[in-house]
Parts: sequence; structure tokens; C-alpha cells
Amino acid sequence: MDFEDLLGDARSIVLVHAHPDDETLATGGLIAELADRGRHVAVLTATRGERGEIVPGTLDGLDAEQLADARVDEVVAAARTLGVRHGGFLGQPPARAAGAPPRRYTDSGMVWLDEAETLAGPGEDAGPDALSLADPDEIAADIAAYARDRDADVLISYDDHGGYGHPDHVALHEPTRRAAALLGIPFWEVSSDPDGPGATLETPRQLDRVTAALAHHASQLTVDGDEVVHVGGQRQPILLRFTLRPA
Repeated sequence: MDFEDLLGDARSIVLVHAHPDDETLATGGLIAELADRGRHVAVLTATRGERGEIVPGTLDGLDAEQLADARVDEVVAAARTLGVRHGGFLGQPPARAAGAPPRRYTDSGMVWLDEAETLAGPGEDAGPDALSLADPDEIAADIAAYARDRDADVLISYDDHGGYGHPDHVALHEPTRRAAALLGIPFWEVSSDPDGPGATLETPRQLDRVTAALAHHASQLTVDGDEVVHVGGQRQPILLRFTLRPA
């Protein structure tokens, strides 16, 4: 399937992500390309990344609430750089089901399951408001509310592996699919394997823009040439190839 065929005449596209920085790390080139093609792109972020490990010397001395606020500022700046026209947080209007009081979904945390630190799994001490412990139907209703507010033609999020297994990524797959079904619009999953089956989009021309967006997430990562260096020292190429498929 060709990406243009998949995109069709979709004009308003909502991407659903788990934490600040995921929008750029996992789909930055995709967002920038969609924006350049004249699509209205919105990003719905589920948590404020409260449990993300911090790069030393960036946000030292902040309490938990100040840290969350700083990460909100980071995602706003990064999204603007990529061409995102609107952003929201899950559980906060307009990303809250009608009649439900606002709530805050929190970062579940994770543990690495392999020595190479490429596969994540659930942490053992996720708080009661953790995204991964929330009712999937409630999450779906909140996603649907935001997509309806944005007049979305398409929802995009992780596949059932969540990219690398983070419990918050995994927790968004099924609710996003349900939200799309509620609205009668397509759900496209971003494949964890860019070389797998689906519609492939190459975005090398977006490298500079994605690099600039990544720089706004200085509390979480650094950029070295065409690679991202995470807090734990893990390196990965800046992602510029994306495979999407209808789910």
C-alpha cells in the first residue's frame, strides 16, 4: 500500500502519544511531513512524563509538579516546531468525555527486560492514576472526545507492541482503536518494525526540523549528529522512516 493511497483526502489527523518526547522520537518526521502536505495535525499526550529519567544539569532541583510543568513546556515547543496546530492532554477538556470531571493520567514508569535496554515492561510501583492501570473504555472515551473536538478524519497511535513495550504505549493501542470505531474513522498504527508490512513513508528531508524539535526535549535526551542519546546512554538513529497500517 502506498502512503498517498492511505492518506487519501484526510485533512485532520490526531496522533495519540503517551509522554512528552514520544511525539518527536516516534513520529516527528511523520508529523512534519503531514504538516508540510497541508494536513491539520493535532497531538494528544496522555501523561506528563512524570517518571522520566532526567538528563543531569537540565531540570535539577525541581519538585514533581515543577518537573511535570517543564515537560509540558517541552512538548508544546517541540510540537510547534514540527508544525502541530493543536495539542491536548488526556483527561483534560476537550480530551475528556462529556459529563466526566477532569482527571490526570500519570506516567506508569517501566523496567527494562533485556540487558541491551531495548525492550521495556511494566514497573512494579505505578501509582493509582497510572495510565496503564486506567479503564480502557474511559481512555477511549477521552480520546474520542478530543478527536471529535478536532473534527478528526484519522487517529494514529502505537501498534500493540508500543514501539518497545513501554506499558503506557501499549495501554493506548486498544483504546485508540476503540475511539476510532466509536467515531467511525480509521485508526492507523505505527508499526514497531519500520521494515514490516504497511504503507511506508520516508522523510529524510525533515531531519533538520526533527532535530530542532528533539532539542526542545533536553531534559530527556541529547542529539549527537543523526543519533539520539538517551539518559541511560542508549543510542538510536533519528527515526525518519515510518510504516503505518490500518488496524
